[in-house]
Formats: sequence, C-alpha cells, structure tokens
Amino acid sequence: MTPGLSDKANGLLHEVRLRGFLPAENSATEGELIEAGLLTLRGSNLALTASGRERHAIWARLPEGSAQEAAARQVYERFVPLNTELLKICTAWQLRDDGSVNDHADRAYDFRVLEQLDKLHERVAPLLHRLGESVPRFSGYATRLADALDRIATDRQWMASPRCDSYHTVWMQMHEDLLEAIGADRADEPEPG
Repeated sequence: MTPGLSDKANGLLHEVRLRGFLPAENSATEGELIEAGLLTLRGSNLALTASGRERHAIWARLPEGSAQEAAARQVYERFVPLNTELLKICTAWQLRDDGSVNDHADRAYDFRVLEQLDKLHERVAPLLHRLGESVPRFSGYATRLADALDRIATDRQWMASPRCDSYHTVWMQMHEDLLEAIGADRADEPEPG
C-alpha cells in the first residue's frame, strides 16, 4: 500500500495506469487522488500525473527478493515467449498470410487462428491462476482473458479492439502489470521474431 492512500485509491491509481485513462465518475476516491496531485481530469477522463506515475510505480513494484517477486518473475520469464505467440496470432487475425486484410469471410481461416488462441490460453491461464494466489492483484486476469475469448466467436472486436476488454487489451494490461511488479522494462525484451 502506498502511504497515505486507501486500498481503493491505490486500486484506482493502478487501473488508470494500466488503462491509460478512465471516465471520471466524480467519486470520493477520485477526489482524493486529484487532491493529492496523482490524477488529473482531461476532459471527462481521469489520467495520471507525473507524480501519480511515480507513486504508482512504488506501489506496483513487488518487494525485491520476496516470494511474490519470485513468483511474478517466474511467470514473466514464461510469459515473454507466449507474448510473441499472441502478437503473431493477432497479426494473423488482422492480416492473411499473403498480407491482405482479413475480412473474416473465410470462417475456416478464422477458426484456425482462434484454435491457436485457445491453445495459447490453455498455457497462460494456469500461470495466471498460480500467480494470482501469490499476488492477489493478478487474480482477475485469467477470468478476464477467458471472458474475452468466449466473446470473440460472436463479436470479432473481442480479439483486439482497444474499445473493450478484448483479449489483446487485457493481455497488454497484464504484461504491463508484470513489468511494473518486477521492475522490468519492455525495451529490454527480445524483439518478436
């Protein structure tokens, strides 16, 4: 917990950090964070200030050498190659092998891409469940990913749209959360190949 902030305020700060912004609801918690100079209003949305980003980084970083950090680091090491797979799957969902835009008219092609996503999900979900047992803030990711996966069949936006909690959106939030938790930098990751 960040000194001086409630658990609810730290949770909201974390959500704004991972999502980039959130629609303001004029809650007492938002007021607490705005008054502390950690959030600001940009139009009708909440956004982190520079102080908010710094304070969040302190809160989000798991204690070095702790069992929680070790669990997150172990998941992260297994996650990096899975991330490369997800990027390839998302590319295949948007572009066919010949480079043309996937208009989703070929159901067999889309089915093959979704099969790859199902197989990837089967490998990442257990990692996230275990991590959620050690670090509670990670406990919701597997459920959110499963929910997005279930919705893709009836609404294609649930694969990669930034306008909903699509599979890709939740995955990127989880990725960012892992980086914050272990103090790693995305720039240090190997290039997807």
